Amino acid sequence: MVALDGDTGGPGERKSDGGSWGGADTQRERYATGTDDGGHLADPSEAPLVFGVGRVAALALVAVVGVWSGNVVLALMVGVVAAIGTRSAAMLLLAGLVALVAVVRAEQGESSLAPDRIGPYAGWVRIIDDPQPFPSSTRVIVEVEGERFEAWVRGRVRQLRTQGWRGGEWVVVSGERVRLDSERAGRVAWQHVVGGFEIEWASDVDPGGPIAVASNRVRSAIERAGDQLPGHDGPLFRGLVVGDDRDQPREMIDRFRASGLSHLTAVSGQNVSFVLAAAGPLLRRLRPWWRWTLTLGLIVWFVTLTRFEPSIVRAGVMAGLSATAFVLGRERSSMRILAVAVLGLVLVDPLLVRSIGFWLSVGATAGVSGAGPWIAARLARFRALRLFALPLGVTLGAQLGVLVPSVLVFGRLPLVSIPANLLAVPVAGAVMLFGLPAGLLAGWVPPVAPWVMFPARFGTRWVDTVAMIGERIEPGRDAQIVGWVLITVVVVVLMVFSRNTADSHGDLPPDR
Repeated sequence: MVALDGDTGGPGERKSDGGSWGGADTQRERYATGTDDGGHLADPSEAPLVFGVGRVAALALVAVVGVWSGNVVLALMVGVVAAIGTRSAAMLLLAGLVALVAVVRAEQGESSLAPDRIGPYAGWVRIIDDPQPFPSSTRVIVEVEGERFEAWVRGRVRQLRTQGWRGGEWVVVSGERVRLDSERAGRVAWQHVVGGFEIEWASDVDPGGPIAVASNRVRSAIERAGDQLPGHDGPLFRGLVVGDDRDQPREMIDRFRASGLSHLTAVSGQNVSFVLAAAGPLLRRLRPWWRWTLTLGLIVWFVTLTRFEPSIVRAGVMAGLSATAFVLGRERSSMRILAVAVLGLVLVDPLLVRSIGFWLSVGATAGVSGAGPWIAARLARFRALRLFALPLGVTLGAQLGVLVPSVLVFGRLPLVSIPANLLAVPVAGAVMLFGLPAGLLAGWVPPVAPWVMFPARFGTRWVDTVAMIGERIEPGRDAQIVGWVLITVVVVVLMVFSRNTADSHGDLPPDR
């Protein structure tokens, strides 16, 4: 089963983070000798202050509120409420410290958005991400003297030249640094963009450092492999494998959004887990510390390859925390790891709170890891639903997790997303798992490309067809609301009925 946040599970393996780590199961008895209320190992030498799920989640909430609002009083109020719930003076002290740090980081993040210099510039600039093509222009983010600016290049000849640039390369340009209006500045703040850059001319291109060269070679190989697929299947393949959605047509983007499948074309925890799963046979042969070292290296490599998207950074940090917990002999609790990841990320990069992709990723992970198993366990008590209990529970949990950001930002939560995800996610997961090694082979050995990419053709076509059908049958807004109310009522009734059944007859094992 492949969950929406990238968790995978199989026989003998319990996934609890944004990525697999060689199939290791840290829930086994040799680790779980005793747990506190937060799911952490009961070690007398460890204070339960930091490691309990509830406490870490409360600290993460304090950090998010402090960074988002920039108001130390509001953040402290959240911290006081959390401390009252734990009845711990030390928790109050720690929450206050987190609140102060969060507000300071918020002020620093805000001040970093003001450009140090405005005006003419001629010299080398670094390309931050692959240029994004639009019908009449191409957007590219460049780093000028340590600050990021966005440039919009117009004109067919200039666009074609710009679209050949790749993230990590250096280009000699001449142009003008200008300020952005407040609305635009707010929309691109999460990318650390401080202004606009009007390019007058560009000339020499340097491939950049070894990491940039290596990642661009891999992406180029995946791009050549995608070109073996007909129509728009190639851009979809690149989106599924490395999140490269530059060449996806507008109608494809719209139908994936309308059917609730847009998360598939952006890199997420799924991609991280599949990369680690593919490396699992090698990782399992290594000693723990070597396995940990290579796992972290693989995670960093893939995060770099996918251009440090917020969702992949979240997944990478969670996978790294999970790998570290394993090598230290600790139990891996997905909710605790998620809370630690959010706490650390928003304090390190306070501008992440402005990224909708980050919050959709966090919400989906929380829903899949927290609500998903709970719902699935109760649905499994019904014999007719037992076969579909896990995928249905995971899907419902994910939708619950992204409910608030989806409604607030996009004004909708597609009703068809439940069946669409049930049908598309397993196939998309297979394409992701198969696509990276197959794409590299096809890109580097062109004669075998048509044969190697043949299975990917069916996978991408299936996923796109599900999105097409989902877009067509998705009802209007009023019907959406009614549909979600009915689904909520049905699920609640099933939850209550399953609890009453368990109370009356005992919680029977699945085979009874």
